[in-house]
Amino acid sequence: MHSARRTGWTMAGLLALTACGGGNYRPVSDTPVKLGRPYAVRGITYVPAADPGYDMLGYASWYGSESGNRTANGERFRAKWVTAAHTSLPLPSYVEVTALDSGRTILVRINDRGPFSGRGRIIDLSRGAAEELGVRAQGHVAVRVRIVAPPEKDRERLRHGKPARERPRVPEGTLVNLRAQLQAAGQ
Repeated sequence: MHSARRTGWTMAGLLALTACGGGNYRPVSDTPVKLGRPYAVRGITYVPAADPGYDMLGYASWYGSESGNRTANGERFRAKWVTAAHTSLPLPSYVEVTALDSGRTILVRINDRGPFSGRGRIIDLSRGAAEELGVRAQGHVAVRVRIVAPPEKDRERLRHGKPARERPRVPEGTLVNLRAQLQAAGQ
């Protein structure tokens, strides 16, 4: 029984990942919002869920060589667009990502699943999002990620691959506090 359950979770994970492989693409849209079933990757089970209070500290990396592949919600991945991958937030979701080294903050549209490796990584940014945030050269950067409900004008821009309006930088005093929280968490 336990082996059958594990096999089922593994198959669900493989199906989730193969959805990223290409083929027919769905149009970029905010509907329907997808949660999906729990899935397992590399022995870790992820449970997609709505989390209106999502506010996490951790690390971001970026990806871009997959351009043209299908994202987990069926859209075509475009590396230059301001998008991201998250393991469990609804697809699509909008998040505010703040680089803790600079205080620069951007809005990002989540349309894919990941990251699946790396200690403390909570989001994978597209190359376009990494450039917009000013972290492409680092490859791995401390961030704060908060789910938000941006105005339709910003959503529209992101759905068409353009960055949302510029957001104010986070004050240094707040950044010091956030960095201390991240360090205290052992990350």
